[in-house]
Amino acid sequence: MARITSIFSLRNLFVLSLALNVSLILRVVYVSEKHGPFGFPTENKRAPLMADTSETEPEADQRTRLFLPTSSSSVTAPSEVEDDGKRIINLDHGDPTMYEKYWQKMGEKTTIVIPGWQSMSYFSDVKNLCWFLEPEFAKQVVRLHKVVGNAQTEGRHIVVGTGSSQLFLAALFALSPTNGSEPMSVVSASPYYSSYPSMTDYQKSGLYKWAGDAQSFNKPGPYIELVTSPNNPDGFARHSMVNRTGGILVHDLAYYWPQYTPISYQADHDLTLFTVSKTTGHAGIRIGWALVKDVEIAKRMTKFIELNTIGVSKDSQLRAAKVLKVVADSCEQSGSSEYTESFFEFNYHLMAQRWQQLREAVNASGVFSLPGFPPAYCNFHGHILEPQPAFAWLRCENNTEDCESYLRGHKILARGGRHFGVEPNYVRVSMLDRDDNFGAFLKRLSMFQS
Repeated sequence: MARITSIFSLRNLFVLSLALNVSLILRVVYVSEKHGPFGFPTENKRAPLMADTSETEPEADQRTRLFLPTSSSSVTAPSEVEDDGKRIINLDHGDPTMYEKYWQKMGEKTTIVIPGWQSMSYFSDVKNLCWFLEPEFAKQVVRLHKVVGNAQTEGRHIVVGTGSSQLFLAALFALSPTNGSEPMSVVSASPYYSSYPSMTDYQKSGLYKWAGDAQSFNKPGPYIELVTSPNNPDGFARHSMVNRTGGILVHDLAYYWPQYTPISYQADHDLTLFTVSKTTGHAGIRIGWALVKDVEIAKRMTKFIELNTIGVSKDSQLRAAKVLKVVADSCEQSGSSEYTESFFEFNYHLMAQRWQQLREAVNASGVFSLPGFPPAYCNFHGHILEPQPAFAWLRCENNTEDCESYLRGHKILARGGRHFGVEPNYVRVSMLDRDDNFGAFLKRLSMFQS
């Protein structure tokens, strides 16, 4: 009898244990479905189609509202960064990964889903001069320029390219006469963008040829002058330097945006280049655009891109359009519950903090110097502010002839002055890298002593 009772008790305990475990499992499943892993609430995530987002965007907006206080754009202090002096700090390239912080806060607001059947044709708009230009991208380009007030779009043809690099080559092709007795001279005032000479001469074209510094250019005949403003690498506002008949100007305004410089006028040029990479930080999208006044020049630029790449990625244009739309929305709704500050305000504060920290480190070292920039009234921000370029034009002041090699000896990679047509005691340092890399640079810079 005792044995039967013992078996009965064990069986009862087993059944009871099994029931409790099943109940616990059901409870976990219920909580997971309703609240997600570890009990945190989840929402029904449904990505809208890019083709028509008018019905689904309000739901996406509720998911991804951005609440950013004025002080939200903060830089990691150098003292918080660990640096043993052995890591290589690469600030040679202008890779704009600094912007990741902002777009991470945006959540899914810029997320798009492109169905497999969409964007299959070569053609975007056969009625448009630039037949591979996506209408939505063109719409958002015009809208953003109007909101910021940095460029005139009326009476212009928009030509889209795979970054502004392709548009640069398309402009040279379009502006050079096909029946010229010799290649068209291409010049830019030093310090000029380091890739201008190599891009101009890479294909060994018979239409155009790099002719050096615009300030010393005196060759008779037609020429193309590249005007980069704000300038890469030194950040100063630029204008034409040659100023004589027979010249054609190409204005590269990649950095003429209010996180970098005061918007003091609306650019009204014959041919102007812009790029998504420096506007919003999305360098990997590889999209740029040109605002072209002359219809024949726009046609020739379009023909170059047609021959070069048979158009421009539609998927990239659609993503770029979505990003530009969010930037414009943040400007128009700044101060609302949706956006406490615009994209440009957020990143202006971030750039201001970085420049302040860099100047403090440079002044403390006594080894380097930085240029000063005159403040100006910004029509976008509505007050006077100083330029905060995307690159720092650093000069070695300790009788060091080669600043690039000097920094490389301390495992800091920057681009030396020779690449920009000036003395090697200058280097260009990117201000747009991630916080940890930029913070490590500041910390290592503070260790230099004169």
